[in-house]
Amino acid sequence: MENLSFGIVLTIVGMGGTMATLWIISQLVNLLKIFFPIREEGRGQNRSHEKGG
Repeated sequence: MENLSFGIVLTIVGMGGTMATLWIISQLVNLLKIFFPIREEGRGQNRSHEKGG
């Protein structure tokens, strides 16, 4: 029974750690979206025109 309880505790702790890590990564991605937003460019425009070439 000791092995079963250890296995259940280890499973719960592992799943909790995984969920916490995924939450931290999702918050980091949201911060990056705030600091580096996606710029909408007009249709038919090419980036080479912006550089003068």
